[in-house]
Amino acid sequence: MKTLGPPDRDWIVALLDSARTDTMFPQSNLRTHGFGGTHMRALRLWGVRDRAVLALGNDGMILPYLPDPSDIPAAAEILRGERLRGAAGPARMVRPLLDALGLTEAPKSLDADEPQFELSLDALIVPEGPGDLVPVSVDAERAICWRQAYNAELQTGSRTLEDTTREVEGWIAEDSHRFLVVDGRPAAMTGFNATLPEIVQVGGVYTPPETRGRGLARRALALHLAEARATGVETATLFAASDAAVACYTPLGFQRTGTFTLLFFEPKVTP
Repeated sequence: MKTLGPPDRDWIVALLDSARTDTMFPQSNLRTHGFGGTHMRALRLWGVRDRAVLALGNDGMILPYLPDPSDIPAAAEILRGERLRGAAGPARMVRPLLDALGLTEAPKSLDADEPQFELSLDALIVPEGPGDLVPVSVDAERAICWRQAYNAELQTGSRTLEDTTREVEGWIAEDSHRFLVVDGRPAAMTGFNATLPEIVQVGGVYTPPETRGRGLARRALALHLAEARATGVETATLFAASDAAVACYTPLGFQRTGTFTLLFFEPKVTP
């Protein structure tokens, strides 16, 4: 594997685009932040032309696209000595890489293999129900509060109020998240945590306890996907953190396509 840079962009994008649902995080981060840079999600990249890409964010997140198992040992050697926060990617790539790094048993605040789903938006089913979508910028404090509650419920790693505030500020800047407003009050939240012209990755769907059981998250997500479809987006992907999430998504037409690993080391580790 060699270090990659701007001259490699075309083949990197082509390779990642050939497996869009597996590579939304590195694709979106590369498109938004480019090579290097100071943003926490800016990337350093290594790879083998037309075969493999290993991305590492400034925040220490490993984002691998390593479909050929023979590239796992070289990727592990590149990551040795790095300060790692976690990993996200197809389980068939992330798990062998953790094994090669000797990090399978490292302490983690989140360690999940979640079912991954995909939907062609021309098959989207929008359920009837109340409410309309508005940007979360109408009530940023509520969005921060709900995001903290979401992180606490899913145990997604140590997040300070400052971290969550910065994350929601990013949502507002990117116009990526929506409230479903019912009877004048936000009742559910939905969003996209990675976006490309043809595909979106759903993330951060949340309903507070007092409005659960009414199908509001399902309707919020469907309306947001319909909004994306109207701009030319063709496909949506997501990974489900619970049986309740699966029950929310499948009635919209989502079909399972694989297994996605998301994990956070606690504390960060250096292999």
